[in-house]
Amino acid sequence: MKNSESEQNFYIESEEEDEEKELNRDGEDEADVNVTDSDDSLADDNRERSKTGSYNTSWPQSYRQSIDLYSSVPSPNLTFLGTPTLSRLSSSYLSSSLTRRHTPESLPTVVKPLLDKPEEERLPPQRRSSRSLLPPTLLRRSSSIRKDEKPPRVSHELPMSRQSSSGQALLNGFVGVDPFVRFSLLSPCLNVLCGVGILSTPYAAKEGGWIGLSILIIFAVLSFYTGMLLRYCLDSEPGLGTYPDIGQVAFGTAGRVVISIILYVELYACCVEYIILESDNLSSLFPNAHISLGGFELDSHHFFALMTTLAVLPTVWLRDLSVLSYISAGGVIASVLVVLCLFWIGLVDNVGIHSKGTVLNLGTLPVAIGLYGYCYSGHAVFPNIYTSMAQPDKFPAVLLACFGVCTVMYAGAAYMGYTMFGEETESQFTLNLPHDLVASKIAVWTTVVNPFTKYALTMSPVAMSLEELIPSNHMKSHMYAICIRTALVMSTLLVALSIPFFGLVMSLIGSLLTMLVTLILPCACFLSILRGKATRFQIAACIIIIAVGVLSSVYGTHSSLSRIIENLSK
Repeated sequence: MKNSESEQNFYIESEEEDEEKELNRDGEDEADVNVTDSDDSLADDNRERSKTGSYNTSWPQSYRQSIDLYSSVPSPNLTFLGTPTLSRLSSSYLSSSLTRRHTPESLPTVVKPLLDKPEEERLPPQRRSSRSLLPPTLLRRSSSIRKDEKPPRVSHELPMSRQSSSGQALLNGFVGVDPFVRFSLLSPCLNVLCGVGILSTPYAAKEGGWIGLSILIIFAVLSFYTGMLLRYCLDSEPGLGTYPDIGQVAFGTAGRVVISIILYVELYACCVEYIILESDNLSSLFPNAHISLGGFELDSHHFFALMTTLAVLPTVWLRDLSVLSYISAGGVIASVLVVLCLFWIGLVDNVGIHSKGTVLNLGTLPVAIGLYGYCYSGHAVFPNIYTSMAQPDKFPAVLLACFGVCTVMYAGAAYMGYTMFGEETESQFTLNLPHDLVASKIAVWTTVVNPFTKYALTMSPVAMSLEELIPSNHMKSHMYAICIRTALVMSTLLVALSIPFFGLVMSLIGSLLTMLVTLILPCACFLSILRGKATRFQIAACIIIIAVGVLSSVYGTHSSLSRIIENLSK
């Protein structure tokens, strides 16, 4: 009996051992298949990353990071250059932007969106984007994926917290950027589209006449279309995320460098405009302000330009501009408030509203072309907005809403300002407002305060690009960064004092730089990248837009420079 029981136990144990061996063999086979799949996916990913990384190894590597900072609201962490305790974002000024010479640009995961996404819009990582690359953390999890399944993909270069739904992006377009979600977790689109350009739209109406307002509408339509062309360029190859990336694919490394320089010069010129803006408005509030030092006297314009420069200089030294990003998020709200004050003064306080204006001013129309063109200079950040959206198919609606709202605001301010002040309209309508009214004081002081939060955010991309050029043996020296940023700020003061003509400088920027960034280059890049896939309509439209951009640029630049030289000679 005992022998039979032991034999029975032996048979059972043997059967269990056999089953375990079979399971182990099956597991080993599956593991071999999974390892093979993982190796294949890793090899494919490495090939894709090597291709994608080539877009980020050329100067400027800091573009994506700096423009995202310009248009986003990172978590607050206020430190100065040289402070030892640094967050990853704050170290980007002197460490990340300089030492990560051969790594893709990335944003820190501490960046949080302004609004949390609804529960139904929180998609799992593998459904975020079909255009992005698989990060290493997910590669380790891909061992359980069979060959007949596609590996999950997530949005490249952006952490999960930077993803924004179409609703957020739409809000970004309406409230922010000032975004410059350029700079404020509000869309960089509106950061630029609803910036200081709105102050000069009545002056543009005076320079071009009422018919000239049609140019504003035409530029809005053309700029919207070229924004869509940038989207097509981004979709043409995986790994593209910025305007310089598009330029590199279209025209090689030279195209990347040239486009980057144009974009940086445009940002630098905006900082010059901020100095002129502050000088004009503060001197109108305090016309008798002056200072005498050792026989050297400064009038109100020069004095306030100098004071503004000294005030913004410490903000440029900040390594982390999170606090300024939060404040500048209200830039579009400030623009709306200024326009509302203009309407209040005209309709409620009954100031002006007596000028019929001129139908068409052919002699000064080119200046109006540059001013209207400047109003739509947001293309530098459109690729960043598109690649950060969880639902990229909503990008056209977001872009259309941004352009629609901005165009209505521009046209409304132009109409009200020109009818109120007529041929006496100044380059900034705040200079025409009577100082004894409460609405006027609100408008002027809002205009004065706003640039103080934007200056450092606008100058930082330029500074970071120059810091990349610091030799590797000196890149950890904080003094080099401080010297570069100080020199940039002081140079904007010298330029602003040399050509203190707000409207004409803005017209020059709009004619020379904005026409390139907004009209000419998107079409040229599109034709170069997608020349074999573009339809006849697209090719014809691009040729027409390039022709319009070139004519407007040449005509407007010549007229603006002639007026500037004429005023300087006086």
